[in-house]
Amino acid sequence: MSLYWRIFLLNAVVLIVAVLLLLGPVTVSTPVLFGEAVVLLAGLAAMLIANAALLRIGLAPLGRLTRAMTAVDLLRPGSRARVEGPGEVAELTTTFNAMLVRLEAERATSSARALSAQEAERRRIAQELHDEVGQTLTAVLLQLKHAADRAPDPLREELRQVQETTRTGLDEIRRIARRLRPGVLEELGLHSALRALTAEFTTGTLTVRHFIAPGLPELEEATELVLYRVAQEALTNAARHASATDVEVHLSNRPEGTVRLLVRDNGTGIRLAVEGAGIQGMRERALLIGADLSVAGGPHGGTDVRLDVPAHRTEESSR
Repeated sequence: MSLYWRIFLLNAVVLIVAVLLLLGPVTVSTPVLFGEAVVLLAGLAAMLIANAALLRIGLAPLGRLTRAMTAVDLLRPGSRARVEGPGEVAELTTTFNAMLVRLEAERATSSARALSAQEAERRRIAQELHDEVGQTLTAVLLQLKHAADRAPDPLREELRQVQETTRTGLDEIRRIARRLRPGVLEELGLHSALRALTAEFTTGTLTVRHFIAPGLPELEEATELVLYRVAQEALTNAARHASATDVEVHLSNRPEGTVRLLVRDNGTGIRLAVEGAGIQGMRERALLIGADLSVAGGPHGGTDVRLDVPAHRTEESSR
């Protein structure tokens, strides 16, 4: 039972008992006159209605605060409960808003540490794949070629097949290493990295096109990395889960001064699906640079993943 009904029913019981006492032993007329009973019952009804209205008005801010608490999402910061109501309720709302500020700051700090550690681990794994596994498989390829050149014809064909399988595995390891550590991003910048990313995801069943506007401002390394990772995750979702056949990657300036990354596919759409770890990871990355991430249905179906980097981020990086 809600607080409103508990208080209302308690007050109603007190009022009803008082009226019953006035109609019973505690009365000025014996027996009770009809007019007195009508006045008492009318007064009881008026007091109950006034009590219900006053409680509804007094407890309304608590109800709004409860709904605000339920709707809080630390991955979508900035929402605050409106401070209103009596002194105690207003103080409670102010305390709740202050707690939200602390939680959002702590979430951003912990997310930054976690993502920084994740990127460092990705670089380490990519380096080990390239230096250890890649070099080992390269040596195996050379040995297989040497053995195939000297083997008799029946065995030579089998060695050639093993050689091709090993080469395919080496290419796959290199592809994984590139995804873990985007060397193109570090060496050639975001534009070249996005072009390489679209080429990597383009297959016989999936066409990925990029549209990069000229005159984009210079961005910080952290901002470029977030833009690249969001594009990578959006393309991965389109290829694996959306059954898309065509994807567009746009990077452009907006009239309000922001830089926008838009990944639009023609897949099945997000519909009412619960956001998974991939989208939540994108939201956490967006929080690190103060960007706004939106994942919604496209104008002609499919899914639009939009990341807007605010103007102050690009201004700071260009100084």
